[in-house]
Order: sequence, then C-alpha cells, then structure tokens
Amino acid sequence: MKKSYIFLVLLLSYFVSNAEVKLPAIVSSNMVLQRDTEVMIWGWASPKEAIKIKASWLDQSIDITADKDGNWKTSIKTTLSKEEQSLHLSSKSSDIHLENILFGEVWLCSGQSNMEMALKGNPGQPIFGSVKAIAHSRNPQIRLFGIQKNGASTPLADVGKPSKWVEASPETVADFSALAYFFGRELNEVLDVPVGLIKTSFGASFVEAWISKDVLEKYQKVKENTEGLRPNKTQTALFNAMVHPIIPYTIKGAIWYQGESNREFPKEYQTLFPAMVKDWRTRWNQGDFPFYFAQIAPYQGKDEGDYYNSPRNAAFLREAQSKCVNLIPNSYMINNMDLGQEKSIHPPFKHDTAHRFVMSALQHTYNYEYVNADAPIFESMEQTKAGVLLCFKQLGLGLYCEGDIPGFEVAGKDKVFYPAQAKVHKKSKVIVTCDQVDEVVAVRYCWKNWIKAKLYGVNMIPVPSFRTDDWEMAEQAQ
Repeated sequence: MKKSYIFLVLLLSYFVSNAEVKLPAIVSSNMVLQRDTEVMIWGWASPKEAIKIKASWLDQSIDITADKDGNWKTSIKTTLSKEEQSLHLSSKSSDIHLENILFGEVWLCSGQSNMEMALKGNPGQPIFGSVKAIAHSRNPQIRLFGIQKNGASTPLADVGKPSKWVEASPETVADFSALAYFFGRELNEVLDVPVGLIKTSFGASFVEAWISKDVLEKYQKVKENTEGLRPNKTQTALFNAMVHPIIPYTIKGAIWYQGESNREFPKEYQTLFPAMVKDWRTRWNQGDFPFYFAQIAPYQGKDEGDYYNSPRNAAFLREAQSKCVNLIPNSYMINNMDLGQEKSIHPPFKHDTAHRFVMSALQHTYNYEYVNADAPIFESMEQTKAGVLLCFKQLGLGLYCEGDIPGFEVAGKDKVFYPAQAKVHKKSKVIVTCDQVDEVVAVRYCWKNWIKAKLYGVNMIPVPSFRTDDWEMAEQAQ
C-alpha cells in the first residue's frame, strides 16, 4: 500500500511538473487583438514555469513566469498594422503557435434573444435581408467568437467548447448573432479595419444572471442552491460561465440588447443594469469603456393589454433604460421605437438597429464630427395659449413628422389621460392640444406596450417614449 501511494504521488508530481502551457479558448489562432493598445494575454502552466512569448510584430520576446498556482498573464503592445500576425509561446514542455492574427476593433456583444437571434432567423421569425447578407458574408477582415450558452454556480476559468475564432463566411455567419454581425460588417466598411465580434448572449435571460455574486448580493439575496434552475433565469450563472472566462481579453467596447425579461421590474432594473456595467468595467480594468445598449422595442404580445399602470406596460422599462444613460458613464442608448412588431418580441429589422449602433459609436467613440445619431430627448413643457409646448434637447437639425403625431396623451389634475393632437411646431418643438382637458398638467408620449413611433429627429432617429409626470397611478379615459 505504501509503495502504491508513493508511486501515485510521484506520478502526479510528474504530470504537474510537465503540465503544458494552456491558453483560454479566446486566445487562439484567427483572433482579433484590439489595435494600437496594450492587450492582455493569459493562461496556465506548471507553477513557476518560465514562458517565452515571441510576437511577430515585436523585435524582442517577452519572458514571464507562472505564479505558484500556475497562472500567468502579460500585456503586449499592438500596432496599427493590417498585416496578419502570429504569436509563439514556448516553455520546456510546450510549443504553441498562433497564426492568422489581426489587429482591429474588438467589440463584446451581449444580452438576451434579440442579441442572440441568428442571422438566418428563427422558425417563423425572419431577419430582413438575411439571405443576401449570408451570401455576401465572406470577409477575412471580420472575425467571430461565439460563446456557447452555458451557466455555472461559480466563476469558470474558460468557456465551453467548441468556442473558437472564425472568419466571416456563409458557413459561419448564418448561426451567429444577426445584430452583432450587421454591426461588425458596417463598422468594418466605414473604418476599413478588421473587426472582432465576441458574442455572449442567452435568450430570455434576466440581467441578474449577468452580474457577479460579489455585486449582486449587495442588492438581493443570492440563492446558494441552483440545481435544476435554468441558467438564463439563475442569478450570476451567465456571468460565471459566459463573461468571467473571457476577462481580461482587451475590447474596444460593448453593445447590449436586453431588458424584455426584466419588464415587470423597471425600478430594480434601473439599479441592477448600471451595477452590472460597473461590475464588468471594474473586472476588465479598462476604465469606462464605451457601452451601447438598445432600448427594448414596442411589442404587444399575444392577448396582452397595455397595462397602463402596471410594470407590464413596457413603457416603464423603456423609461428606466432612458434614465440609465445618466447613471452609466460613457453609455449611449439605441432607440427602437419605430422598429418593433406588434405580435413578435423579435423585430426582423436587426440591420436597422445595428446601423444605429454603428452611427452612435462613430459619433461618440470614433469621434466622427459630422455624424449625429442622437435621438431628440424631451426636456421641458410650457403652457401657451395655443396649447402645451414641448421642448427637446439633442435636436440637431430639428424634429420631423409627416402630419399629425400619434401617441400623445394629456391629463389634468384628476390624472385621467385623454388622447391629444400634436404637431411639430417651428421645426424644433411640439405643440399638444386636447379639448377634453382644460388645464393640462401632464403629457405622455407612446406610453404603452405597442405603438409605432412617428416623431423623429431630422436624422431619422425616433424620439423615445416619455412622460412629464411621475404618478404611480393614472387612468386612461374610456
């Protein structure tokens, strides 16, 4: 027995001392590294093992040593080169060669089903323009890294297989996120640089699933026993399995489309979503990297009413998202008020949403001076003899609507809202009138689950739904 024990210890020691250098799945051939910055490379090896890294674009190699637990991490300076690059990692037990590496713009693409929805569409739910997009998708300058849907009760070191970097082609984009692909394709066209897209999304997921335990338990009790629960409905599960393993892979920024699953909890969302973004930024240690998020689109659903006072009225969640812009530094909201579909929670206009993401990023992250992608935002109201005059900020060249503007309601002190008439006034304001209300004290616009917004800025970005009151209870006139 003693000899067997000694042999086992020696055998284990042999394997530990001869453990190969390992890399996370996201650090691999075909990857895109964020250009012209310091990027992070990390992995695992034997404790105290010496590792040499030779980058094709650097004159000198980088020498590092794994810590006592076998973990190692280093930063490498990238350039603006558009040429293919390579990385060679070697140690006494390993020889790893990574090829076909590009420098470009790396974006994290996350959220629930409207981010997850594949370019080929869902059964019975199309993506407009998908067939042409797939046919014309072959482009080695666009690289995709899709993380498999997974959940975990504790943070994982790596994502599950078969996650790997691949070049954009009809064979790879059809099952990739339509929104992410359209975003990357247009960004590549405008910037003329490689683009890397990291998709980590899970349909019907709560924001609580994307937050680490350390942060989430500051706001709610985190369940210890998660056996049998669905990952997308389980606190911290998606952060553990689909976000933690790719930190600290260097990114330019993030795009996010989520919120439908939190529709009934707008007040909580207004707290948890900013907490999630802050949590991610802290762990990435890249400062307040750009964070762009989509406001959920109007949607009625099957046999649903407008739930005027209930959080089931999605206008409350849209309002919470609008407020998050001021709670999250360097964040920008992409407006979908005119892109929803009454009976489908998955709008087919992913190209349009992606286009707005790109235009906003060009304006705010890439500093394109003559691109204006901001939506006009309600700022103040004024009583006049002609009616209630609404003023807006972020106006650009003004407001636009053909004819009357649908979706406006007004109420007096009795808090009963009546349909109102509204028109663009002097190209920059809106005048609202209603014969049923003598003294208007509150105005609401598109305050319901389903509506097709018609009021735009001249840049054709729609005005988000809004209200001038903060009443918890109000009524609609019958």
